Amino acid sequence: MGDLDNFFYPKSVAVIGASNKHGKVGNALMLNLKKFKGRVYPVNLNEKSVLDLKAYKSVLDIKEKVDLGVIAIPEKVVYSVLEECGKKGIKNVIIITAGFGEAGNSEGQKRLIQISKKYGIRILGPNNFGNVNPYINLDTSFSKLTPEKGNVALISQSGALWVYISQLSLGQFGFSNFSSLGNMVDVDFSDLIEYLNKEKNTKVIVCYIETLRNGKRFMDVCRKSKKPIIAIKAGATSAGQKAALSHTGSLAGEIEIYKAAFKQCNVSFAETVEDAFDKAQFLVHQKLKGNKTVIITNGGGLGVLCADYCAKNKLDVVKLPESLIKHLDVSHNWSRNNPIDLVGDADEKKYREIFLKLEENNFFDNVIVILSQQEMIDVYKVAKEVVDFRKRSNKNVVCCLVGIGENIEKAKKLLKENGIMSFFEPERCAKVLS
Repeated sequence: MGDLDNFFYPKSVAVIGASNKHGKVGNALMLNLKKFKGRVYPVNLNEKSVLDLKAYKSVLDIKEKVDLGVIAIPEKVVYSVLEECGKKGIKNVIIITAGFGEAGNSEGQKRLIQISKKYGIRILGPNNFGNVNPYINLDTSFSKLTPEKGNVALISQSGALWVYISQLSLGQFGFSNFSSLGNMVDVDFSDLIEYLNKEKNTKVIVCYIETLRNGKRFMDVCRKSKKPIIAIKAGATSAGQKAALSHTGSLAGEIEIYKAAFKQCNVSFAETVEDAFDKAQFLVHQKLKGNKTVIITNGGGLGVLCADYCAKNKLDVVKLPESLIKHLDVSHNWSRNNPIDLVGDADEKKYREIFLKLEENNFFDNVIVILSQQEMIDVYKVAKEVVDFRKRSNKNVVCCLVGIGENIEKAKKLLKENGIMSFFEPERCAKVLS
């Protein structure tokens, strides 16, 4: 898969700056690599062993082949160590160390580029947070949280955002890869998007972007991408742009220019982190097909709110065909409009009838199912009808389940197992389909 493969599927990792001291980055790295399925080589000038593994004074002392080097040492000695990695034949290196472009040290970054070109080394960083491949228990970050397996890849210029997303994902969704870019002296968004398009476990790519090094190449790569790409763009305000400059040493650029560029190259723009990962989870299991939307609800107010949210997100709450209206008039007390309000006592049988009737028509792309928990309704049974409808119709389906308790949780679990997202309020339903 090319010259980036050992960032994600190495058989051996050397940690330069490995440490036994709690609180050191090198210690956190070693702890996170304890479950790694390959070999780990600690490198430390002053230690004979690190976490019960033999330590080496230099990567040049390691007799075996090393696929990936992770550097976590002071900036002033990074250059000589990178040279040693080159002499050792390590072609993939992550530089955790900060103190380069983000600190005004542009000359230092130039030296890194020179060394990388001299030895043909691909670099992630510097000022990098690491990367993770949960499928082989690879975690070269210094985070306390390792994300679960899944099908979403994250490429981020921020390590702290990584930690936040790790927390957000717990028990909710998993990742194929977590990648930190740092200052991007070498590997950038375009490189990783190209790589992830060939990576077997990735179905959706999410990017946290402060700046793009080569906008034209990024757009070309995204246009060719076979996998959906979602972008969170930081630096939307002047305050955010100044913050980005001090964070990764890059100017953030005008947000409207980025939005226009994203639209041209089929990248979905997300206003918030939550929006980005809602959409990512949706796209793992379903594909956006159009904007014609039917809302089915047992609560009028929730249906009205949902219609408003649909309009705000450019979803068409489509007019119902007369044949459908006439059929429902015979057997239901209902709203005679879209949203289809089945009123409060609608049970699984009423939802099933609506679903079966919708299957006879092809005037819509999406269905938002809203279900407010009532004493007389078995929410789990309704969820089963939603799953069956989705399987039969192949339309886009999302749900809004309002309520608490064991039955609601069972319904959510069933929907999740069948690739159907559910939310507590309707706005997220509309956003994920837009």
